[in-house]
Amino acid sequence: TLVNRAVSHLVQAIRGKDSFFSSIEPLNAGSYYEHVKISEPNEFDIMLVMPVTRIQLDESDDTGAYYYVSFKRSPKEKDWLKFLEEDGKLSAIKMLQALREIIKQEVKNIKDMEVTVARKKAGSPAITLQIKNPPSEISLDIILTLKAQQSWPPSTQGGLKIEQWLGTKKRQNFRFKPLYLVAKQNKREKVLRGNTWRLSFSHIEKDMIKNHGNSRTCCESNGLKCCRKGCLKLLKFLLEQLKMKHPKELEKFCSYHVKTAFLHSCVTWPNDTDWHLGNLDHAFQQCLGLFVDCLQKSQLTHFFIPQYNLLSLEDKARHHFLSRKLSHELNNGFPVFHE
Repeated sequence: TLVNRAVSHLVQAIRGKDSFFSSIEPLNAGSYYEHVKISEPNEFDIMLVMPVTRIQLDESDDTGAYYYVSFKRSPKEKDWLKFLEEDGKLSAIKMLQALREIIKQEVKNIKDMEVTVARKKAGSPAITLQIKNPPSEISLDIILTLKAQQSWPPSTQGGLKIEQWLGTKKRQNFRFKPLYLVAKQNKREKVLRGNTWRLSFSHIEKDMIKNHGNSRTCCESNGLKCCRKGCLKLLKFLLEQLKMKHPKELEKFCSYHVKTAFLHSCVTWPNDTDWHLGNLDHAFQQCLGLFVDCLQKSQLTHFFIPQYNLLSLEDKARHHFLSRKLSHELNNGFPVFHE
């Protein structure tokens, strides 16, 4: 309730403050909205989505995930021009700064709760708000996102291999959905200019996790229940617990690694019969085994962009560290769950 109040206040204010942002729309993302949040709901992600038309995407590296965005024709709304670099690229950093300034001013006007803007985290695409909610605090990540009604780039061609799991038609429908890009610094860029954008598929991940069955009725009131979401929650909880124990060694791992391994598991075992509710422990161990295997090979393929490996090869020692910790948990009945 607090988050929704804060977001609706901010969205109205942002639209009114700057005509450039007048078409901005909130889109809920992240684990809370996929109903796979573990522990108390204290972290939320909201995408603030700006529609763009006729944009050109140029890859900024060989991952197929990061792009420079420019306009094919000069945009009708002249406001866009102030966010273009000399070479015509749309600057993520300038847009983020403008949005951040408006939000910083505006949180002071939220009367019925205490909201502050957290300090900028290097390389993070989010503007993070802290909402006081005694005795705890809620953190809200606001992510600036572009939305384009155009076909997905070639790097996504061989991804989203869900034909056996959710069906060919579902895959086609997903690929007709708009393209989303989030303002995200590409660390591999030779000169860090802050004008790269990263493809985002969180709207589709949310749909797949909600409507996850091989049969239409999976987990519906009259259908059989499965343990897919339970597996994802356990995987996330396990990583979170280990990160608390080994913050330094595991700082580069995030729940997206686990979510990706989980989606690959859904494709590896596509049938609902593989995920019977009573089989949670077996299914969870299978998912975990797949993730450990990825860590040992230092190869976790992005679910939508097959050329993009989410585990960078210079971090092999970290991958092996996590795979050892996970194997230890797996072989000893998950001591970390009982602590």
